[in-house]
Amino acid sequence: MTEKNPEQVYAITSAVTGLSYDQNARKRRYLFSMSLRTICFVGAVFAQGNLRWVLIVGAIFLPYVAVVIANAGRENFFSTSQAQSPTRSIDQN
Repeated sequence: MTEKNPEQVYAITSAVTGLSYDQNARKRRYLFSMSLRTICFVGAVFAQGNLRWVLIVGAIFLPYVAVVIANAGRENFFSTSQAQSPTRSIDQN
């Protein structure tokens, strides 16, 4: 016997990333950016000439970049459309 309201099937590609995974990824990106900033500060102390100025500018602007990158939230830049369940289209035919 066929049911009138079949159970809804979700494709695994439509599931969002877990919040804890997303937060950990943000923390790693921020930590990497701020580590790079620290390297720029230390490098500016020992560098000479134009390299010193490049490192100072990097140390000044990296916090802004780090925050913007870390706050790039749960958007999925690779997916432009919702995936359709292949079993759903078979059931409708």
